[in-house]
Amino acid sequence: MSDLVLFYAFGAFAVLASALVIGQSNPMHSVLLLVASFGAISGLYVLLDAPFMAVIQIIVYAGAIMVLFLYVVMLLNAPREDAAEWDRAHPLRRPGMTRVGAVLALVLVLQLVWALSRTVDVRGAVGADAAAETVSSVRTIGRVMFSDYVFAFEATSILILVAMVGSILLARREGER
Repeated sequence: MSDLVLFYAFGAFAVLASALVIGQSNPMHSVLLLVASFGAISGLYVLLDAPFMAVIQIIVYAGAIMVLFLYVVMLLNAPREDAAEWDRAHPLRRPGMTRVGAVLALVLVLQLVWALSRTVDVRGAVGADAAAETVSSVRTIGRVMFSDYVFAFEATSILILVAMVGSILLARREGER
């Protein structure tokens, strides 16, 4: 089977599983579909000759992060999303929350533009063999990630922490408030 066919198959599966994550009413199904999406992305990394990133994708995201998400879903004990409960009293229906969401989305887009503008084409600077050796070196990846991209790395971790705390606060029951 051709690498290109596998690439498109893994890509289509990752996009489909990611789209189904937000369409599920059962949060446990969403978590499992997200794990499947992470597995497909790991397959894409293998096809792109980035085995280190493939293993990190499985260990960190499909392992640690998804266990944390699964723990939060089980802690909140939210079996299903019910559209009838989504009424005017919900915290996201307060005035100004749409603007807050738009500002956060703009911050995310600006962070992505900033990170993409700082990427360097390694293959243009050195030969193809040296580029593959440079990119696959774990020491080089770590040095670049924690020196040149430390802001993006830390901002992402803070964003994940804020999202977790926000989801816990939003999912509290009325009796607990």
